[in-house]
Amino acid sequence: MALTIIIAFISLIALMVLHEFGHFILAKKFGVKVEEFGLGYPPRILGKKIGETLYSLNLLPFGAFIKIYGEIERIKSPRSFTGRPFWQRALIILGGVISFWVISAILLSIVMGLGMPSIIEDEQDHNLINPKVQIASIVPDSPAEKAGLKVGDSIIKFQITNYQIPITKVAEVQDLTNKSKGREVTLTIQRGKEVFDINLVPRISPPSGEGPMGITLVRTALKSYPWYIAPIEGIKETVNLTIMVLEGWGQALINLIQKKPTGVELMGPVGIFNLFTQVSRLGLTYFLQFVAVISIFVALFNLIPIPVTDGGKLFILFIEKIRGKALNQKIEQNLDIVFFALLIALMIWVTIKDIARLF
Repeated sequence: MALTIIIAFISLIALMVLHEFGHFILAKKFGVKVEEFGLGYPPRILGKKIGETLYSLNLLPFGAFIKIYGEIERIKSPRSFTGRPFWQRALIILGGVISFWVISAILLSIVMGLGMPSIIEDEQDHNLINPKVQIASIVPDSPAEKAGLKVGDSIIKFQITNYQIPITKVAEVQDLTNKSKGREVTLTIQRGKEVFDINLVPRISPPSGEGPMGITLVRTALKSYPWYIAPIEGIKETVNLTIMVLEGWGQALINLIQKKPTGVELMGPVGIFNLFTQVSRLGLTYFLQFVAVISIFVALFNLIPIPVTDGGKLFILFIEKIRGKALNQKIEQNLDIVFFALLIALMIWVTIKDIARLF
């Protein structure tokens, strides 16, 4: 458990560090002076200056930061951020966002080589790695929920009285469940590395669409690709997941406008960290895939054109390009302060909800 928590924590921090490294590498590429690259946030523990850049280790281990010469002060110099051409400044701003997609593509390429978790049909029986029947959803207040089953659990055996049947297909569970309505059955469950039994009684007359146990099942397996195809598939999957996230956000916005349930649940650092620890128990491929998805989510969030995000900085840069002059620096700083305060307040509220959900 302790190792799982450490891995989850390091993974989150690594994403933030690599995000800042994206800004860093492009700033260096275009000859902009980088005054400091810090791991964690001040107060500073130690630092070492290499060349013109101070590399520091700071007390608060919640990410990283980069201090670029002339980004805030707007110094007119060839070595400053302000003194570089528009397209170079835009790429430096986008460097952090691009790094998230690069991370996602690399991780998904590794997953494609090791074996990508995929939903398969019962009829598929060739070239499958670790096929299993998993729980995709659970109906509230159903026998499955009351028994303690969770989404992601794998059903590996189904026992009726003294007969224990190995499970490899969804149809097998459905057939055995229908034959066992009103009688106690024992399911052998695999949850991560744990294997244990759970008893429950399938309902004789369940509500419409819920099923006797109140679960939705899918058959999954790992689908792997040769090393020379895996990177191509990793890039394709990154694009597909990005489109899926955008479509989901678009549908949520439409539902919000129509005053319908959005289906979106806000989650803060505590909630995300909890998901990290849960997914890490499922195995390496699931964990890497989850980190890749988080990278895509954070990349898209960073593109939202509001102050304190890369998208907000890019939006202001475009406004200045159109106007032909810089915005009032005081107004820009005040907007950053207001939105930063709102973001912190939102994160505190979401974190409180995350903690309450854990208990």
